[in-house]
Amino acid sequence: MGRNHPALTLELGCYMEQIIITGRKRLSGDVHINGAKNAAVAIIPAAIAAKGISQIENLPCIEDVNILTNAIRSIGVKCEFADPHTLIIDSTDISGFKITYDFARNMRASYYLLGALLGRFGQAIVPMPGGCNFGSRPIDQHIKGFEALGAKIVIQHGLIHATAERLTGSNIYLDIASVGATINIMLAAVYAEGVTTIENAAREPHVVDTANFLNMLGANIKGAGTDIIRIIGVSELHGAEYQIIPDYIEAGTFMIASAITGGDVKVCNVIPKHMDSLSAKLIEMNCRLKEGGDYIRVIGTDRLQAANIKTMVYPGFPTDLQPQMTALLSTARGTSVVTETVFDNRFQYMTELRRLGCNVTVEGRVAVVEGGVTLSGAEVSATDLRAGAALVIGGLAAKGETTISNVKYIDRGYEDIENKLRMLGADIRRVNAAKNAESEPGVSFIINPGLSGVQPAGRLGL
Repeated sequence: MGRNHPALTLELGCYMEQIIITGRKRLSGDVHINGAKNAAVAIIPAAIAAKGISQIENLPCIEDVNILTNAIRSIGVKCEFADPHTLIIDSTDISGFKITYDFARNMRASYYLLGALLGRFGQAIVPMPGGCNFGSRPIDQHIKGFEALGAKIVIQHGLIHATAERLTGSNIYLDIASVGATINIMLAAVYAEGVTTIENAAREPHVVDTANFLNMLGANIKGAGTDIIRIIGVSELHGAEYQIIPDYIEAGTFMIASAITGGDVKVCNVIPKHMDSLSAKLIEMNCRLKEGGDYIRVIGTDRLQAANIKTMVYPGFPTDLQPQMTALLSTARGTSVVTETVFDNRFQYMTELRRLGCNVTVEGRVAVVEGGVTLSGAEVSATDLRAGAALVIGGLAAKGETTISNVKYIDRGYEDIENKLRMLGADIRRVNAAKNAESEPGVSFIINPGLSGVQPAGRLGL
C-alpha cells in the first residue's frame, strides 16, 4: 500500500495553471456527478476510528482527498487506491497521533482527525484547520462537545491537544447547527461510555452519510438527518465497505451551468431530494426541470427571472451554492437579493465577479444583484472553492474569453470540471501559463503513480 492519488496535477517552478473559457456556448447532454466531497473528507477520518480494513467507493478524485490521504499515511495508516474512485484504508496499526501543519493548512476538514483519534486512542494533536478563507469559522462548538465527553483541550502554538483518560456520554446542545461539530462529536462519541445526545445537530446529507458509515463499522447512531442524534458508545469498531453519496453541490453547480447557458443538461447520479431548495429556485426563475429516480434534467431559458435567496442550514438553500447562484442571478431580469446567514464574509468573491460585469452591491451579509446584464470575459482569480465555481459559471455565459487563475481552489472540490463541461459543449481548456518567467505555455506536469519523478504530460488545449 502507499500509492499516491492517480494523475494529480502539480504546479512547478514558474508555471501556474489557468482555466480559459470562451463563453456563450449552450450546454447540452448528460453529466455524471461524483461522490460528495464533504462526505469523503469526513468518512476517510471515520475509517481510522476503526481497527481494520475499509474500502471506500465513489470517492471524488480531488485534491482534498489526496491531502487527507497523505495526512493519515503520515501517522502510519496504510492507504491504496484500487482505482481513481476506490480507496482501501488499513488502520490496524497507527504509529502516531500528531498531524503536521503542512497537511492541515490546506483544508478545514483536517479537524475530523481530532475526533477520530480522540475517540479511538484518547489523544490527538491536530493543527488549527486551514482551507478556504471566507470568514470566521470557529471550532468552539467542537471543543464544547469534546469537553462535555470528558476530554481536556489545550491550544498551544497553533496546535489543538486533546486528551482523555475516558470518554463518557453526555447531552450536548450545539449553539449553532454546525456540520463540522456534529460530525466531529459523533466521531469521538462512538467510543464514549453510555449515551451521547447531540441536540440542534446539523442535518446535511453528508452528516447522514458519515453516520451511516460509522454504523457499518459497528457504531450505534440513531437520528442522523434530524436535529437530535443519539449515540450509544461501543468498545470497538471494525472495517467495512461503503459507497459515498453523490455530491449535491457539484450537481447544483452543473444545474446552474445549464440554466445560465440556456442549456439542456441531464445531471445524472444525483439524489433529487437533496436538490429541492435549488430546484425550487430554478423553477421560480423560469427554468424547466424534469426529475427521475437518479437524475434531474435542467432546461434553461432566455427569459430568466430574478429571485431572492437566503442561505440556511439543510434543508434550506446551501451556502456552498450561493456564489454560483449569484452569477446566475446577474443574468436574470430584475433585482435579486442574496442573504448569507451561514458565513460572515462569503461575499469577498464579488470583486472578481464584478470584473465579468456583474452589477452587485454588498452591505454586510446582503447582496443586491441588478440582473439582466450581459457578462463579458475578463481575467479573474478564484478566492475560494465555490467562488472559483462561480467564476466558471460566469465565464460560460460571458462574451469573449475568461481566464481564471488560482484554479487550485477549484480542484479542491471538483473532479475534472473542464472535461465534464467540454463534453457538454463548453469551449474550455486548462493551460499552464508562465509565471514571472518566459516559458512554453500549455505544458502540464503530472505525478504518475507508476513512474518516479515528474513527467511532462504534453500540451493541454493547444
